[in-house]
Amino acid sequence: MIRVLVVGGTIFVGPSVVRQLAQAGHDVAIFHRGEHETDLPPDVRHIHGDRDAIADHREAIAEFSPEVVVDMRAMTEGQARATADAVRGIAGRLVVVSSMDVYRAYGRLHGTEPGPPLEPPFDEDSPLRESLYVYREHTPAVITQRPAWMDDYEKILVERVAMQDRELAGSVVRFPMVHGERDGQRRFYWLWKRMNDRRRFILVSDKNAAFQSSRTHVDNAAHAVALVATDARATGRVYNVGEPDALPLSEWASLIARQVSWGGQLVIRPNDDLPAHLRDARPDMWDHHLVADTSRIRRELGYREVVSREEGLRRALEWYAAEPPADPKAAGNLDYEAEDAALVTIRASAVP
Repeated sequence: MIRVLVVGGTIFVGPSVVRQLAQAGHDVAIFHRGEHETDLPPDVRHIHGDRDAIADHREAIAEFSPEVVVDMRAMTEGQARATADAVRGIAGRLVVVSSMDVYRAYGRLHGTEPGPPLEPPFDEDSPLRESLYVYREHTPAVITQRPAWMDDYEKILVERVAMQDRELAGSVVRFPMVHGERDGQRRFYWLWKRMNDRRRFILVSDKNAAFQSSRTHVDNAAHAVALVATDARATGRVYNVGEPDALPLSEWASLIARQVSWGGQLVIRPNDDLPAHLRDARPDMWDHHLVADTSRIRRELGYREVVSREEGLRRALEWYAAEPPADPKAAGNLDYEAEDAALVTIRASAVP
């Protein structure tokens, strides 16, 4: 058993990482601001502080003396360096959580890099984006309040900090789209909300319906992090995480429909047929699929999902119902009046 310090483990994936490490018998401490005192095992130690000033807490960290540090919330190069500086000479290994947005295919989907679609799946050695700081000129629609770090957000640089430190052995875990309990982005909410409201028809663009991206449940993502943190074979390695196959969005919609016993119809139409609020920002954006090859972590570390696709989706949908967003209309991108008007036009055009 080992001592693991988890930095920023109270919001989404972090609590699952902490619980899995503790349940496996490891000695776990968590560094966080103390603003989200989530339900964690009683033996988990808490070190309270601002992650951007983590160096101020080096004495407390040294007292715990972690062998491995897991940084769940390094969004910028500066944040990653602050953690590395705070634990260098204390811990031997640093594990950072990254994202599939490092891949060049994401730059093309996002529109920050030109070029045709790249052929998925993408393994850990696939080309990365050439342009850094993808969110300096854009705020994703799912983010209602732009965080201060977004201008400098860059997981490519976070990875470099971990992997190029001469005194810390680094490891990287690249997340796919993660869903489940505590998911502030509520990735499937827009579909679930319409089904839960018993809309008979749900409009989606043809390219969005066909779009494939690697996904997994929060507990599966956490399991990958816990595995990498506690297995010395992961030292110096980068790992993709995600389900073995990446379903198109239309198949996820079918799974959600079965979960909620929705008997309506997904109406798949060209982008121009949709009301303005449902149109894709760029007609070609969903041509750039984001499918990860996850064979490395399965082969080298024996990774397997701990929560099935169906169970993970069920738990995510139950959480949507139990924890509704402050503004469901905005969170679900809802405008039923405009959608009904578009459906009338679509049905009229279908009449010979």
